[in-house]
Amino acid sequence: MTTSLPRRRLLGAALPAAWGPTLGAAARAGAWLGGAGTAAASLGLSGCAATAPTAAPVQPGPAPGADRAGAASAAADEPPAAPRELRAAWVASVAHIDWPTRTALAAADQRQEALAILDRAQRMGLNAIILQVRPAADALYASALEPWSEYLTGEQGRAPSPAYDPLAFWVEQAHRRGLELHAWFNPYRARHTTARTALAPPHVGLVRPEWVRTYGEMLWMDPGEEGAAAHTLAVMTDVVRRYDVDAVHIDDYFYPYPVTREGAEVPFPDEAAWSRYRAAGGSLGREDWRRANVDNLVQAMYREVHRIKPHVRVGISPFGIGRPDRRPPGIQGFSQYDKLYADVERWLQEGWLDYLVPQLYWAIDRPAQAFGVLLDYWLAQNTRARHMWAGLYTSRVGAPESARAWPAREVIDQVALTRTRANATGHVHFSMVALMQDREGLATSLQQGAYAEPALVPATPWLGSERPAAPRLSRAGAAPGVRAGAGPGSVPVAWAVWQRVQGRWRFAVQPVRARDAMSVLALEEPLQGLAPDAQAIVVSAVDRLGHESARVRLGAA
Repeated sequence: MTTSLPRRRLLGAALPAAWGPTLGAAARAGAWLGGAGTAAASLGLSGCAATAPTAAPVQPGPAPGADRAGAASAAADEPPAAPRELRAAWVASVAHIDWPTRTALAAADQRQEALAILDRAQRMGLNAIILQVRPAADALYASALEPWSEYLTGEQGRAPSPAYDPLAFWVEQAHRRGLELHAWFNPYRARHTTARTALAPPHVGLVRPEWVRTYGEMLWMDPGEEGAAAHTLAVMTDVVRRYDVDAVHIDDYFYPYPVTREGAEVPFPDEAAWSRYRAAGGSLGREDWRRANVDNLVQAMYREVHRIKPHVRVGISPFGIGRPDRRPPGIQGFSQYDKLYADVERWLQEGWLDYLVPQLYWAIDRPAQAFGVLLDYWLAQNTRARHMWAGLYTSRVGAPESARAWPAREVIDQVALTRTRANATGHVHFSMVALMQDREGLATSLQQGAYAEPALVPATPWLGSERPAAPRLSRAGAAPGVRAGAGPGSVPVAWAVWQRVQGRWRFAVQPVRARDAMSVLALEEPLQGLAPDAQAIVVSAVDRLGHESARVRLGAA
């Protein structure tokens, strides 16, 4: 981790002050079977040769390992269920952890760095990027609510020149590569220790200083100030309205991690908000009041995001250890329930999120914070069956400044361990830098091993049940082509493609080039990566909630 980010020791676990997805120096980052081939001859295609879709829609598949076993069966006439697994990485902007890599990088160079990250992510088999767009009440996108981030241009409030909108660019380029783009917000941090330039309008510290507190070396919006919470919510919903993001995502910074002075914790300075609450007749104790403030933001975020765009998912990445009164035997460490006032267990039980990414930043064999034990704990709390994706401390692999660096095998083993839990349907790497650097060959090992077969993001049926219409298969030039099916149904964003080669089914995911509801129906595009000797092709359409259409088959089994 970077030396610019100070460390803190939390009850036996050495952690940085910037704990969370923004830990410190970290990890950057095929889905395809090869170049577009022509299977027309072996399939005997002429004109339109699509067959009728199967009667029942495809259901979400099991873990990728099980799907590979199913694909190996040469006797199977139908392809197995599509592999399902969230494979993502955080891309942190604060302190130049991932992107952009240095201050005042030229706009063209910023775009080149972004494309390099997205290309690596696609090539190694990821299917989502979680991009930090609001590190400290600032913006890495065009905003009327908050100033341009200094991490983007070198000076807070200065727009990129020549002008462009980084978030719009990331969304477009991610979707072009078949990657989801999740917009990541820090909910209450107002200034980071690595900031070097003055606050600029309309930063909340200038226009509403009564909401902002100095705590340690940072500025924080007070979660007890209703206006501060409303502002954070307005920032997130503004992005949901204006950008085609697949999800919004918040990290573990609610009330800040405790600052210590001479061995004692310094109280967070929220006396003004607390006194107003008590004067207005509030009856909660101070700790419960703080937890209620955080609960209110989480609940409002879930409600408002889905009111604006029902398909946009809401994700939270909390500290990885649960509340003390519920922990498994032997688990020890920091209590976010008592110190950050984050009642994560309640959020799961109330269904105020679509996915949880607990930061499980410890090794499998670490007794007091064992990775597998903590994962099982969160799975047990997940009574509403929301997505549960493990946060992995990938940046610890080969970290040159850390005496506690991990071998690449630790992350590979953690990925394998998650796959042994039926309801742990994915994982997120913190962060892309280690994957971009391919530390100890980790990115290559994942690409050739755990990620060798692409996977769809797990479906989110509680946000909607409509499925896309079955696609149409036809000849598009020399090779088979595909277009969206006619009739009602959700809009497809990808094609799930199986091809049978030498008796074995191969799976691939091809992004739909146009995601607009009108143009996609008129679009015909060739299927990519087909083997010349493919005996059959099966295709389904996949929408942005992960629902699959009925399958369409081309060619003889």
